Amino acid sequence: MDVLFLSPHHPVEMIHFTRGLSEVGARVWGVGDAPVAALPALVRQHLTDYLQVPRIFDEEDTVRRILQWLNGRRPDLIESLWEPLVLVAARLREVLDLPGMTVDTVLGFRDKGLMKERVAAAGLRVPKSRRAKTNDEVRAAAKEIGFPVCVKPIAGAGSANTFRADSAEGLDARLPELAGVEEVSVEEFIIGQEFTFDAICVMGRPVYRSVTVYNPPPIIARHEEWISPSQTCLRDLSAPHLTPGIQLGEQVIQALGMGTGFIHMEWFLTESGDAVFGEIGCRSGGGLLVHQMNFTGDCDLFREWARVVCWGDYKGLNERKYNTGAVFKRARGQGRILRHAGLDAFRARYGPWICAMELTPIGAPRRDWRNTLLGDGVIMVRHPDLDAVERMVRDAAMNVELIAG
Repeated sequence: MDVLFLSPHHPVEMIHFTRGLSEVGARVWGVGDAPVAALPALVRQHLTDYLQVPRIFDEEDTVRRILQWLNGRRPDLIESLWEPLVLVAARLREVLDLPGMTVDTVLGFRDKGLMKERVAAAGLRVPKSRRAKTNDEVRAAAKEIGFPVCVKPIAGAGSANTFRADSAEGLDARLPELAGVEEVSVEEFIIGQEFTFDAICVMGRPVYRSVTVYNPPPIIARHEEWISPSQTCLRDLSAPHLTPGIQLGEQVIQALGMGTGFIHMEWFLTESGDAVFGEIGCRSGGGLLVHQMNFTGDCDLFREWARVVCWGDYKGLNERKYNTGAVFKRARGQGRILRHAGLDAFRARYGPWICAMELTPIGAPRRDWRNTLLGDGVIMVRHPDLDAVERMVRDAAMNVELIAG
């Protein structure tokens, strides 16, 4: 089994998906924009071959260079789990007549306007939305839909260039943020708690399911530096309030013609108990979400995804042992990290329940919180009891600080 895997080293989760492919018996042909010597050792040891391309987001150039490099060789599969490259993978599959989702199918997961049209056509609840390419079109769409609205790039990911506007004046104040964005979706702003529905599918049939709750919703965390955003991967999927979202997710998978692989969907639970579709990608969730799901079930979903795409077989356990919370920290102050306040006390209180911790080290420059969800690092905790995890998450958010200066 030869698998051509786009960007085997970035984002960080791709390192482990590369490992997973190799561990289930695939020969991995990587394509990325980094020199082979700059790839992490864990990636290099699991690659059979590698092509460096200069501009991996230049679809025409990347496809041309890959075809030249293959020189008649034919991989069995072409895969990508990074949002900007899923269409490149689909295009290559069509050119080489390989199995997997087509460009048209993948476009339904990538283009937010088309995505909502197809989901709505299946009779599912989606926010009212309009496409817009100019500031005047954005204003007209917002007036038609009614405030508050959410404005996001048609082909965006990770809440980048996404904002809420509550009035015409508020919208005008935010429009400069869209400079350089070719097209946006102007949407009805849904008021409710925001969750994910994540699944590994075999020919559109979920064989693994997971639900995670955001606190606060990403659109708020994206614009407030003082917040330590958190997300909790939930143990009990039978909780009644989650049922509408899980059912919605499975219906959306069918509506969009999902094939085999990961999906990551975001949805809202309104005060009335209704589930409203947000958006979906035919890829895994970012922000270390797959790591969280692994800690929730003591499993290796990087490997199980690989087993599914290569062999159509899922051997992972679906037992959910823990609720797993992740808190993303943002340093206070500018410059280099001077100290980690409250960290020793936090470790003393919760040591056995801390499953991962990676913070910007003392002496290193703080990161720009606007450009990375991970901020200055993450603290992950887990516990069978949801209340216990929520207490630990609040404690990490409020009492652990990275001080820069």
